[in-house]
Amino acid sequence: MILRRLLPSLVLLISGCAGAPQNYPSLARRPIEDAPMAKPAAPAPPAPADPALAADLARLIAQADAGRAAFDKAYPTAEKAARAASGSAVSSDAWVAAQAAISTLEAARNDSVSALASLDILYVERNNAIADGKAKGGTEAIEAARTAALAAVDSQNDRVDALKGRLSQP
Repeated sequence: MILRRLLPSLVLLISGCAGAPQNYPSLARRPIEDAPMAKPAAPAPPAPADPALAADLARLIAQADAGRAAFDKAYPTAEKAARAASGSAVSSDAWVAAQAAISTLEAARNDSVSALASLDILYVERNNAIADGKAKGGTEAIEAARTAALAAVDSQNDRVDALKGRLSQP
């Protein structure tokens, strides 16, 4: 009984396999496949450097470096004061001295933070000028300077937070 039901299906399957071989396309290589390939176009040359942008970047990078150097110079004093005040009571002399040293340390990093903010503004202004067709390129250089300044500021934030973490909180 099952064989009777399967027999028509089997006949249809077998008949699908019986066909003339000349009806199928050849798998041989076609002439178009041997045609020479076009070479990709050369990338556009980078936009000429904007002297005003280069001057701004140099100034802001120097400002960030100055802030980094001032922070690094003030850090040992703040670290020593925080170590001495570790475990001291709030408002004790050691605690107040450590807070003052940390405040001096935070003030020393103002150039780094200010340079980072200026680089952010410069990046946005440059992108707007490019969108308006008033300038070409330069965002990569700004982004590189901004990334370096951001890394320095983040490192400074982490170091200040670590010092503050050693002190008793009011």
